[in-house]
Amino acid sequence: MLIELDDGYSFGLGLFETILLYKGKPVFLDEHLARINKSIVDLGLNIDKLEKNEVFQYLNNNNKNTFEYEVLKIVLSEKNRLFLKREYIYTEKDYQKGFSLNISKVRRNESSIFTFHKTLNYGDNILEKRKSKKLGYDEPIFLNSKNQITEGATSNIFVVVEDKIYTPKLSCGLLNGIVRQYIVSNYDVIESEIDLEFLNNADEIFLTNSLFGIMPVNNLEKKVFKSQKISKEIFSHYKKYLGNI
Repeated sequence: MLIELDDGYSFGLGLFETILLYKGKPVFLDEHLARINKSIVDLGLNIDKLEKNEVFQYLNNNNKNTFEYEVLKIVLSEKNRLFLKREYIYTEKDYQKGFSLNISKVRRNESSIFTFHKTLNYGDNILEKRKSKKLGYDEPIFLNSKNQITEGATSNIFVVVEDKIYTPKLSCGLLNGIVRQYIVSNYDVIESEIDLEFLNNADEIFLTNSLFGIMPVNNLEKKVFKSQKISKEIFSHYKKYLGNI
């Protein structure tokens, strides 16, 4: 694979999308395309718009050994357009156990435009995820400069209190995830500023991203959440949605 050096690979001024393939079909493809193309405009990048036919051309040429779940990663920069398929790693055990979370010491910068776009400036996410894994956790949660909850390293976070669903406002400093958009559009979700005390007093927490969909949370450091009722109900509906694609 030949990569040409440009601002994307020199300075992180590139974009990527990670898309779930279900039985070979890209899930939420229109939403992924809309997000990456909006980022091209918002960031003023010299990158051609990503078209749907490019995605299907790659998939049609790489459709051997299709599993039920796979991952498609698309990376765009000024001189490079990469399409890569890889193995899906999440298992039924992950959902049964639920994720274990910790609070990162790194703060999200809610004043930076890069916080709101899926760019190649992804070092904080990867390094903090690796640190959490070494400590025995599955995902770190970031606070912003005002000590408000924002998001996970690779996920958005939802908090359930007395059967009401809350999630941080976008203005707190987070990526508007594709499955986050799905949840906000289909359920009564209160977007608000959430502090650590509110998080620790939650009845239930779940995470979302494009690959695992909806992931229940078992614990936040020493705090164990006994309920996974809402997250499992939403995940059940989400799986039915996938089945109808």
